[in-house]
Amino acid sequence: MKVLRPLLTATVLSTLAVTAVTPNANAQEALYLDQANKAAIQINAAAQRSQNNINAITEQIDSKLAQYKTLMKEIDGLAVYNGQLNKQIVSQMQEMDDINASIDEVSVIERQITPLMMNMISGLSQFVELDVPFLAQERSDRIADLNAMMDRASVAPSEKFRRVMEAYQVEMDYGRTIEAYSGFQNINGSETNVDFLRIGRTALLYQTRDGSAQGVYNKQTRQFDALDSSYRTQITKGLRMARKELAPDLIMVPVAVTD
Repeated sequence: MKVLRPLLTATVLSTLAVTAVTPNANAQEALYLDQANKAAIQINAAAQRSQNNINAITEQIDSKLAQYKTLMKEIDGLAVYNGQLNKQIVSQMQEMDDINASIDEVSVIERQITPLMMNMISGLSQFVELDVPFLAQERSDRIADLNAMMDRASVAPSEKFRRVMEAYQVEMDYGRTIEAYSGFQNINGSETNVDFLRIGRTALLYQTRDGSAQGVYNKQTRQFDALDSSYRTQITKGLRMARKELAPDLIMVPVAVTD
């Protein structure tokens, strides 16, 4: 019994020592765990913030990259567009050079064409004077208008030339048309209202309104010769055809023979 007592005492003391130490260790451990837990929470929060920052930065990078790609496409398109514009500018510059050259040529042509037009009008006037005297007033007025037009600076040279050529075309058309018009003719010293019948430039005839007198222009004498009544029906028929009152048909009229 003396041997076992110390051991029991030691055991009790050891138990008491453990019992005495355990509350302090648990408190310290709890403190460490609480500190570790708080540190973990802080680390997790910091990591979450870092991740959020990374996500935000990544989104910005993606957005900037998309903008960059869009801008690069626009730049490529603008490069092609600018290249095409440069070609157009070169073409336009060439056209401007051509236009300037044409303007210089037009100035030369204008100086040359004005005397030509004056000669054409003069020649047309002489032709009308020597031609069969049909529509004498109308043709004379046309030539007078051409001469007046040539003195007007407000009329472009191109328009003047067009008008001159138009007058020539009208005179050319007279040679292949038939026409009836009213006018006055000196018959036996009296101005009488008559109907004129022009058949191209081949024949110019007249007939009084009552059909009592008729005549034909003589190119040799440049006077009208009276016709007998045998031509009355043919001239009347010709007048009606010229007015489109009858269908075209053959008529017998006197034609002056020239050498």
